[in-house]
Amino acid sequence: MYLFFFGDLYVAKQWSFALPDQIKTIFVLFLGILLEALPFLLLGAIASSIINIYISEEYIARIMPKNPIAAIGAALIAAVITPVCECAIIPVVRRLIQKGIPVHIGVVLLMGAPILNFIVFGSTYYAFQDNLSIAYGRFIICILAAIIVSLIIYFFFSKQKVLKTQREDLMAAVPINENKGDSKWKGILHHTCHEFFTIGKYFIIGAVFASVAQVYLKDSYIMQAGESPIEGTAVMMGLAYVLSLCSEADAFVAASFAKMFTPEAIIGFLVFGPILDFKNTFVMMASFRMKFVFVFIMIVTIVVFLLSLASRFILFS
Repeated sequence: MYLFFFGDLYVAKQWSFALPDQIKTIFVLFLGILLEALPFLLLGAIASSIINIYISEEYIARIMPKNPIAAIGAALIAAVITPVCECAIIPVVRRLIQKGIPVHIGVVLLMGAPILNFIVFGSTYYAFQDNLSIAYGRFIICILAAIIVSLIIYFFFSKQKVLKTQREDLMAAVPINENKGDSKWKGILHHTCHEFFTIGKYFIIGAVFASVAQVYLKDSYIMQAGESPIEGTAVMMGLAYVLSLCSEADAFVAASFAKMFTPEAIIGFLVFGPILDFKNTFVMMASFRMKFVFVFIMIVTIVVFLLSLASRFILFS
């Protein structure tokens, strides 16, 4: 590995030899994860921008079925064609609930849109070409989790107000359909740039952590926990929450842990992270009442954990 330092190849070589082997390995692993994920990050940002500019919340609310069960199916279909990340989907769901969409249908979109959309499917399929059971398992477990959680929310919150009444400009999110410039194309360009660089910084942090973990944490308790389905799933879900990765590219980070953790732990990482993470928890607290946020986090954690463990028998038996 050569570092090009002020154009001086001799100095670059000296720096290269001075670097420990572990640092070189981390750099190579990081570049591998980044270069594989970069196209999907960009595609996700572009697709999300187009959806946000051209499809309004009014249209979604108008086509949603009135029957609560049929509406869950329609919401899952909408999630497939809505490439919006976990933070951007929160203000969308907030507006839909304000326009009359039932809370439990908003929950389906909240959980499904960051995972089930076609961009995430493509990135997950590409990242796990050698183990497609994990790629398919991610979407199966997400669908089951969204249905179960939405039914529980319907039972407890169907007649309760879950939204905060504070001004929307206090929300830590980019306004949907924001159109900077004189045309929609300028609005798409602005939104794409903003979202790409916003989600990119979180992904870079996650990719660095994954690279360091592969080199330095092999003998630690965290990696030893990977041998146990229960402990490994809990650890990977915790990592997903802390790393706060974008769902368009988190599969590449998960794939880097595939040799250290069981398949169900990897699925727990892939399903839990896009639904709940460190950054979108604060966005949720700015949008929803604390009681709803607390119950939602508790239910999602339990349901995803149990379904991830059950995937061992559903998908890998």
